[in-house]
Amino acid sequence: MFLKTLTVTVAVVNLLFTSSVNAETQSTVSDGPYIHYGKDTLEATWICNNLVVKSSFKHDQATQEIAHCDLAAVINKTNFDLPIIEYKGDFKIAAMSDFHGQYALTTKILKANNIIDESLNWAFGNGHFVITGDVFDRGDKVTELLWLLYKLEQQAEQAGGKLHLLLGNHEVMVLNGDLRYLHPKYHTVSELLDVDFNELFSNETILGRWLRSKPVLVKINNMIFAHGGFHPTIATKDKSLNEINETFKDNLVKTELASERAGFGKFLHKTNGPIWYRGYFKDDGATDDEINLLLTHFDVSHLVVGHTSQQQIETRYQGKVIAIDSSIKNGQYGEILLVNKNSFMRGTPEGKKVPLALSAL
Repeated sequence: MFLKTLTVTVAVVNLLFTSSVNAETQSTVSDGPYIHYGKDTLEATWICNNLVVKSSFKHDQATQEIAHCDLAAVINKTNFDLPIIEYKGDFKIAAMSDFHGQYALTTKILKANNIIDESLNWAFGNGHFVITGDVFDRGDKVTELLWLLYKLEQQAEQAGGKLHLLLGNHEVMVLNGDLRYLHPKYHTVSELLDVDFNELFSNETILGRWLRSKPVLVKINNMIFAHGGFHPTIATKDKSLNEINETFKDNLVKTELASERAGFGKFLHKTNGPIWYRGYFKDDGATDDEINLLLTHFDVSHLVVGHTSQQQIETRYQGKVIAIDSSIKNGQYGEILLVNKNSFMRGTPEGKKVPLALSAL
């Protein structure tokens, strides 16, 4: 059980716009919390109808819930070590991708398919739920989605399950200050807080450290998950999953590196790396032999990826590649992949289960 909302002293700062603030940043917004580490406290900041609200509190409990203007976060004693990236077991698996700030549609799909309950709590038991990246950008409910996943990750652990949030290209872009795809709301947030948006996810924040702890891939039973996928040359380089993940993470945020990305680290962050690769969906992309080479190298039967949008969950290469970016980013429709032993289903926003054809398209 989570604790009731934490009572804190709140300081409200009125902000006056000047003529230099452009029209895009003049809409009324609410957002947060953004939580920074202080010397002995945590410092939380919200925006409530264009007013900045700040509070300080000690994080001396296993679980605390803080909230203001209906924007809540459940804070846990989170372990930010690199997670395990290979799992085997007899449990159900679910996977989605590319939420892009679409909170309403995402939660609708999750509730309809029994991943969460009506109160937005974990309901998937000992199941493993994978999100192959791109929570950020385009939509206007990114912060709400991040705190929801942060909470669900802890609840899944308590239930014997797992939530795996993988890094997508938009997570990496935001962490590196590439803010081209932000929803206008977040430009307003940046203006109101007088800080570059990516600094709200610095290594001195809870969400920033949490995101930096996330892997770029995970292997579960006979499937490997990543945002974009794996270029066939990765198999020829004879790189293990741990080598790929650790090298990618060692080169994550440019401004935090001692030197520029080079070699394999640079390769992983470029077009053919695991967050950008689209070769499974191009006419001149990976061949059947190259797909088989990857499957053999990683000892899996399926590559499960997002990044390249489809109208629904689809397959390629006789079902060896499963494409789970079902265009949730548009806010109109999306699906969740549901796997139970040898059963593969597409879950709809209404909870309908449609068999996934593991054949070439």
